[in-house]
Amino acid sequence: MPGARRKIFSGRIFKVYTEKKTLPDGRKTRIDGVDHPGASVIVPFKGRSIVFIRQYRPVIEKFIWELPAGTLEKGEKPLECAKREVKEETGFRVKKIKKIGKIYTTPGFCNEQISVYAATCSSLGGPQRDADEHIRVKLLTRKDVKKMFASGKITDSKTISALTLAGVL
Repeated sequence: MPGARRKIFSGRIFKVYTEKKTLPDGRKTRIDGVDHPGASVIVPFKGRSIVFIRQYRPVIEKFIWELPAGTLEKGEKPLECAKREVKEETGFRVKKIKKIGKIYTTPGFCNEQISVYAATCSSLGGPQRDADEHIRVKLLTRKDVKKMFASGKITDSKTISALTLAGVL
């Protein structure tokens, strides 16, 4: 029974499948899952501020406050992805970077693993956003971030997790 996987959908970023599995107690079941290539999220510090983005998310039809993040490209390492995403989404360049953890977004149905980094940013160049990205960049103090979180203005789970691992929240 294990390994009897059937692809249901294959999209640009992820694949949806159904599969027969044997549970730790020996019972057999069928699960539905999402295969995701993984991602990186970065807490970018510029001086005493944190570089945030306000990004439009079409699936929920609204702008939300987030940290720079992105999906791994084929063959790309999480560290490379983290540096690329900071530059693409904010225009800042990473000077120093350190991995501070990893998270699973929704392990009940998706295998997406996000590597979490803290970075010190240097010079500001021009962002190189994807055609479908609508982003504004804003530098926020730790105090601003805590207030925004407490008032429900920061709702993105990867951002909240990364800020917690970085000791901001």
